[in-house]
Amino acid sequence: MGRDMANRRNRPGPDDVLATINPKPARRWFAVGTTGLLGLILVYIAAAFPPADLAWLAFLVALGAICLWWAWRVWTATAVTLELTRNELRERGGRQLCAVENIDRIDGSAFAFKPAAGFVIHLREPGTRVYAPGLWWRSGRRVAVGGATARAEGKAVAELLNVILAERERG
Repeated sequence: MGRDMANRRNRPGPDDVLATINPKPARRWFAVGTTGLLGLILVYIAAAFPPADLAWLAFLVALGAICLWWAWRVWTATAVTLELTRNELRERGGRQLCAVENIDRIDGSAFAFKPAAGFVIHLREPGTRVYAPGLWWRSGRRVAVGGATARAEGKAVAELLNVILAERERG
């Protein structure tokens, strides 16, 4: 009985962070760099070699601006760390990806529609649409995590979620 009491004292609380997923600098720079470089090249082509047709010029400038804006979105989205607690998967700033009680199953298989180095969470109840490019997205009953993250961290979080779900099934 004494050993059981010791194990309960060492068990993490519902808001204690069990694992984190941090975007890797190399993946982050690659994603932002390629998208930003494409935007700069398109704007440069529009400025240095403007096409005769005004529609093509507008297309090049607009697409270049969209690429630069997207690179900024990826940069800001991947500046966040994801945290897993017994109650939720969330961003460090507090925005919730999903509540653990709403999770139906986790899919990290090779054939799952998921980001690179990531996994997909299937929810019981649908959530609002959110997209943090390069880190995670939520649409309907799916939450996908990955992209600029390390495969080992994503796999560890997916396995911990499976353990939490198995504990929940047992009662």
